[in-house]
Amino acid sequence: MTFDFAAARQTMVESQVRVNDVTDLTIQTAMRQVPREAFCPEGRVHMAYADAEVEYAPGRWLLRPRDAAKLLQAVRPRAGEKALCIAAPYLAALLEDMGLIVTRLNDGDLKAPPAGPFDLVVCEGAVADAPAAWTGVLGDGGRLGVVVRKGPVGKVRVYLKTAADLGWREVFDATPPLMAGFEPVAGFAF
Repeated sequence: MTFDFAAARQTMVESQVRVNDVTDLTIQTAMRQVPREAFCPEGRVHMAYADAEVEYAPGRWLLRPRDAAKLLQAVRPRAGEKALCIAAPYLAALLEDMGLIVTRLNDGDLKAPPAGPFDLVVCEGAVADAPAAWTGVLGDGGRLGVVVRKGPVGKVRVYLKTAADLGWREVFDATPPLMAGFEPVAGFAF
C-alpha cells in the first residue's frame, strides 16, 4: 500500500495550520505544494505530516507544521526578498515556493552566516539566544524569526532591524529541541 502524501499535506494544512490562525494564503498554498516528506530521513518519512518535530540530522529538527506556518506568518515574507535559512530546509523550500531568493546555511558553523544584507532570516531549531551574527546580517527592515528557549518552553521571537535600532517581540510558544551547539551557557548565581 502506498501512502498518499498529497492528501496528508492537505490534511496538515486544514488540521494544523488553518485552525491555528495562519490566514496567509501564500503560506497555506506553499505548505499544500512543498513535499515535507522530502526533508525527513528514511525511517521517519511517516512522521512528515504529524504534529511533531522531526529530527532530520543529529541535533537538527524540522519544526512542527503549526510552528513553521506561524513563524513564517510572523516574519511576513514577500516575493522577491532575500532570505537566509539557517538549519531550515523545509522553511527554505516554502520560502522559495513563495518567490523569495533563498540562501541556505545547513553545514559548517551556523553561528557564522554569509554576509548580508538579508530581508529575512529564519531558523527551524531552538536556540538559547539568537547569535548577534544572525541579526547582524539583517538589512534595514530585516526580520529574524527564531525560537528562543532557555527552559521547558520556548518563545518564537521576531527581531526587527531598522537603521537606528534592533528590537524584538515574542509571538507564540513553541517547544522544539535546542539545536546542538546552541544550548544555554551554564552560569553561577547566588
